[in-house]
Amino acid sequence: MKFNQIIVLLCCASVVISGCAGRASNPIMACQPGDNKKSCSSISSEMIEIEGEINKRLPKEKRTGQNVALGVAGAFLIVPWFFMNFSEAEKIEINAYRTRYNHLARIYNENRCGSQVQQQEIV
Repeated sequence: MKFNQIIVLLCCASVVISGCAGRASNPIMACQPGDNKKSCSSISSEMIEIEGEINKRLPKEKRTGQNVALGVAGAFLIVPWFFMNFSEAEKIEINAYRTRYNHLARIYNENRCGSQVQQQEIV
């Protein structure tokens, strides 16, 4: 095999494999049917569950440092580039959960279920 053919083959392989970098996001709907009819305790329970889901996804969303390290290593070897995560799936899902949380917080506050709940910042 000639050197040019090897380069072309490596470029094609890297393009094909880079399509596997990451996953598709699966965001939840902010407003769901029956939200306005929920009791204060069910709203509170769902808000606690959403906070848990956000906290579970936050460590996965902090991948910038890992990608930088793999990018630098990839300058010397091509293999580390295949393990970089370019997906924004976690960020999209976290923002969807925060939007849902804020929607429930608004309903909770409007129904005067207890002390005022602060809304979460969407990044």
